[in-house]
Amino acid sequence: MMKMTGKAFAKKLFGARYERLPRTLLIDVIVFWGLYIAGFQVQIAPSVRILMISAFTAGVMWQALSSGDNITELGHMLMLPHKSREFVFFYVAALGIYAVLTKTGLLFAVVLAVSVWKPIEMVGMLLCMIHAVLMAASVYSLRKYWYAGGIWTVAIVAVILFLGSRAWFSPLLFVNGMFTVLILWRADGYAFYQWESKKSYAIRKRKKAALWRYFFRYLNCHKNYLLNTAVMWCVALVLPYFLREMAGMSVVPVGFAILSLNTPIGILLSCDRDLEQAIRFLPGQKRRFCIPYSLFIFFCNMAVDVIFLLSWQIQNGGVTVLMISGAVFFALQSAVLSVLLEWFYPIRDWKIESDLWHHPRKYVVPMVMLLLAGAVSAWPVLLPVLLVLLALETVVLLFIAGGK
Repeated sequence: MMKMTGKAFAKKLFGARYERLPRTLLIDVIVFWGLYIAGFQVQIAPSVRILMISAFTAGVMWQALSSGDNITELGHMLMLPHKSREFVFFYVAALGIYAVLTKTGLLFAVVLAVSVWKPIEMVGMLLCMIHAVLMAASVYSLRKYWYAGGIWTVAIVAVILFLGSRAWFSPLLFVNGMFTVLILWRADGYAFYQWESKKSYAIRKRKKAALWRYFFRYLNCHKNYLLNTAVMWCVALVLPYFLREMAGMSVVPVGFAILSLNTPIGILLSCDRDLEQAIRFLPGQKRRFCIPYSLFIFFCNMAVDVIFLLSWQIQNGGVTVLMISGAVFFALQSAVLSVLLEWFYPIRDWKIESDLWHHPRKYVVPMVMLLLAGAVSAWPVLLPVLLVLLALETVVLLFIAGGK
């Protein structure tokens, strides 16, 4: 029975015939071989590599565990007769294999191609991936005691940063891994199930629908979306520190382009199929949705860009009107492109929510922004021209939104 449960989860994640696995591994090999042939090399400290791989794997695992679609499937499985320990083992193993092979594998291929590795370090990275999966699962099962999980996570991050290159780091990681196994051994399958809130809400009749109210309620119901936005704010705070050696207007647009990589706010149609169907079939919904949605993404982008400029002023100084104009340009441009992608090319072939966050389409807008940043960095005089083009593009978007 438990083997059938594991197969059911595996088929859901990898396809009925596991066809997703060879395709993903082929992409990893192509990316690795392409970067390896290019000869691009970067020196990365061992502690940074460990933290990068561990944090990414744990993040993907957490997204998989908290996916609404996955929770529904879990609820159906828990209705069947099962043994708690075996059920938890197969459930965590299926999601862990999914996270490592389909998501972390690509990052591992990139890091492996651009840096020098020793064979023992490769084995250590694989162990770090397994440890990150167990750590994320155990903390998730104890989310009722979120403060303890937070302190535990911060302690592990500190150990990786300060002791990642020490010889006795591996024994510490092994001991912590055994502790996570003990927690999962004592956990029940229902520890991974999110119960629906029993709070009652008064239904208020309103004459007009307010999409802004929907946006904020949606973010409030999806705490991981807010967490991702908070992470981008932290990146905006520290990014000027890494770019200060190339201080000047030439590098600021690159920062704006990097900060446009906020996946959750750009997939509200893709992640809600019912909403997309309603907007496409109800009359007059294009204008009512596309314009507020563009403004919503714009304000989210401007918030992170403002934090970036304030941090730049404190650390480097010299923020100019041209930089502020560039922030407005990149924030509005990425918002318009994100909405156009959501409208014309929504993501529909996803299994769980993590597929949305790590879909290749998420890199389209940041890559376009990086190309524009390179053009503006080379020829700053292009910025006024790009602002005019943005105005024309906005008019086109309004025309499309207003069409039948």
